[in-house]
Amino acid sequence: MRESFTISNTEVAPGSRAVINVPLPKLSSHTSMDMPLHVIHGRKQGPVLFLSAAIHGDELNGIEIIRRVLALKSLAKLSGTLVAIPVVNAYGLIQHSRYLPDRRDLNRSFPGSEGGSLAARLANLFMEEIVTKCTHGIDLHTGAVNRTNLPQIRADLDDPETRELARSFGVPVLINSSVRDGSLRAETSALGMPVLLYEAGEALRYDEIAIRAGVTGVLNVMRALKMLPPSKSRSTAPEPFVARKSYWVRAPESGMINMKTALGAHVKKGTLLGYTYDPYSGAQHPIYSTLEGVIIGRLELPMVYEGDAVFHIACFNNNDSALDVAEQVESFQTNHTDDPSQG
Repeated sequence: MRESFTISNTEVAPGSRAVINVPLPKLSSHTSMDMPLHVIHGRKQGPVLFLSAAIHGDELNGIEIIRRVLALKSLAKLSGTLVAIPVVNAYGLIQHSRYLPDRRDLNRSFPGSEGGSLAARLANLFMEEIVTKCTHGIDLHTGAVNRTNLPQIRADLDDPETRELARSFGVPVLINSSVRDGSLRAETSALGMPVLLYEAGEALRYDEIAIRAGVTGVLNVMRALKMLPPSKSRSTAPEPFVARKSYWVRAPESGMINMKTALGAHVKKGTLLGYTYDPYSGAQHPIYSTLEGVIIGRLELPMVYEGDAVFHIACFNNNDSALDVAEQVESFQTNHTDDPSQG
């Protein structure tokens, strides 16, 4: 018979699920804090996958993605173990903030330390109590405040297993992204653990298309890992496009901004993306694309300072037409407008 799964000094029997409250440092008001973990331990052997959301406390889409995943009846057929953490940074969630109360970014604080800052202690706890018990991971993110991201996977695509899982997720754009010092992906990479970072939508907002695509993507990865039976649907997602580089187009002048280009649009070198203009005189300053690509991120706030990042454009290999990518993005968005059955 399969053994129980032990995490945070708690045993979860095969074929069962549990919610485990991991104690966190208290608030300054001395209010107790916990990090709830949802653990589903299948009857059959398989990978141990973690799903994490709200490492940045203002990034909310992942919380709803995890809620919907945990409600699926298909998890009754799970092989392996699912560890889901809907809110990693509860401190930031309370304050509607990306950061922790010590003003540190949790995703620049890994692997952390037991005796360091609040961010270091939370990072250390997450690594020791959760990551070291797992074999794979999906970390759910959004764009920053007032910036929205096209649904995309960022990962080390030079690693064959990670690349295959990224492809299976089912978004049209994959970004071959190097790891940043102090990030969760940097530490899981050092452990040899395949981890995907899903980026979609905007901070402090629910984006229904991003959420539905995230739920579908998580299920696709679980099927690729053989944690769930294959889908009964005969349709197959088109092969995603891989971007090896991306760049930000910045505001040439301070003022208001008039956007002319949508998220997911194909742009050529010299395409007019929008204008900044003086709110008093109305004088306009055009913003042009400097390379061909697809817009994968965009500022949503109408006010800018000179040098603010406004459009994030992904560039693709010579063999991949940016127009083809844009067409696939449009099809992807249409497919996720109507909520499919996820059971």
